[in-house]
Amino acid sequence: MQFFPDSRTFLSFGIFRITYYALGYLFGGSAAYYFINKDMKNNGYKSETVEDLFFGVFISGIIGARIWYVLFSNINYYLSNPIKILFIFEGGLAIQGGIFGGLIYAYYYTKKHKMSLLRTTDAFIPSVLIGQAIGRWGNFANQEAYGNIVSESFYNNFPTFIKDKMFIDGAYRQPTFLWESGFNLLGFILIRYVYKRFNRNKRGDLTYMYFLWYGVTRFFVEGFRSDSLMFMGLRMAQIISILFIVVGLLGIFGAFEKFIKKEKPLILFDLDGTLLNTAPAIIESYKYLFNKYRKDIVFDEEKQLEVIGPSLFVMFEKYFPDKDVDELVKEYREYNFKIHKEFVSPMNNAEALLKQLKEEGYKIGVVSTKLKDAVEMGLKMFNLDEYIELVIGYDSVKNQKPDPEGLLLACKEMNHTQDECIYIGDTSTDIQAAKNAGIYSIGYIFDENRKQALIDSKPNKLINDLIEVLDILKEGNKSWTKDMM
Repeated sequence: MQFFPDSRTFLSFGIFRITYYALGYLFGGSAAYYFINKDMKNNGYKSETVEDLFFGVFISGIIGARIWYVLFSNINYYLSNPIKILFIFEGGLAIQGGIFGGLIYAYYYTKKHKMSLLRTTDAFIPSVLIGQAIGRWGNFANQEAYGNIVSESFYNNFPTFIKDKMFIDGAYRQPTFLWESGFNLLGFILIRYVYKRFNRNKRGDLTYMYFLWYGVTRFFVEGFRSDSLMFMGLRMAQIISILFIVVGLLGIFGAFEKFIKKEKPLILFDLDGTLLNTAPAIIESYKYLFNKYRKDIVFDEEKQLEVIGPSLFVMFEKYFPDKDVDELVKEYREYNFKIHKEFVSPMNNAEALLKQLKEEGYKIGVVSTKLKDAVEMGLKMFNLDEYIELVIGYDSVKNQKPDPEGLLLACKEMNHTQDECIYIGDTSTDIQAAKNAGIYSIGYIFDENRKQALIDSKPNKLINDLIEVLDILKEGNKSWTKDMM
């Protein structure tokens, strides 16, 4: 094993070697993955999904980049020496071919897993620029992606290691790899941190801005290069850059919107305090248990507010630590079911809303922290069950709200993308669950005591009457996710 055996190799052992070129793409890919993982998790996707998609895109990108280089560099040479096609450690990856390869895989993966292609590329593509910025230093190590001959004085203010490496074929060359690396880094910062924050107009904008930025960057940098891939006497990279620029501009100005099929969002509801006013029954049931087992504790207004929302198991473990929780839940449910007709009522306009949504072709589900059979019983009691296609209850998942598991399971069970989904709830916990799932949230203000907490949770919309949901659905051609992109 030998470190730094030559100027292009970091480590060699036997016939194997790890080149700086390979490390450049490895570090570039790792940096891109770090930011992509953050953005995809912010969209409600699990790490396993991000990993599967990223590595598929990465490998497809490498394959696409190599095929592109082979096709437009010296195809006859590679046809005569086909084994050389596999020697990517020697250099020869064309990033534009890599973009096409990665996009093809992304299209396949998102269609297979019912994900929005544009929402996915918005999370992926801006961070590709940081990978490209780092990867260009692999070209530097391999003495690739350089420009025309310049005088030695050109490098007077450059670090010595760059100057020395840019002495190629008996002359100093312009470091075009450096220009592109710098512009890629600048584009990453501007698109991900500035444009994303201040110009979030529609889904796909970050993707289109990448094509515009990189198209312009590559077109001008390519004009200074002396090792360009050529096609019929033209620089291939500049031809594709013009295509990128056109796609970017058309996309930003909405030219593709009419070709994008919009799917109706999946509508999910919380139950307690959203479709049914169960608070009186919940409070009465807790009063019964406190009077029976905890007479030493006053079940005051503060505690009454506390028990609305969290699961029975959480509250019972807190206030009845010496009791068997399962037995206590059983007793609570028996009493609660007895008083349902007396203390439970449907929310104002709940049935009218559900009926209208059903008639307009929306899929509707309920995600609650109540046990599933209790949810179904409450819905059936008021004939709301005929509008509901799926119920996710406490016993349907391992993790309760604000964990997004219930919402994501509902999307999966209903064969619907989480990239087009709305969750309607009356507590800050409901809103946080929606945010954790990356979906659009509507806060229903029913209880004035919880109003401020609901406002502070910052849902996408706040309503005072369920029927207002219909007006929200008519608010133009938007994407139903938490950032509406």
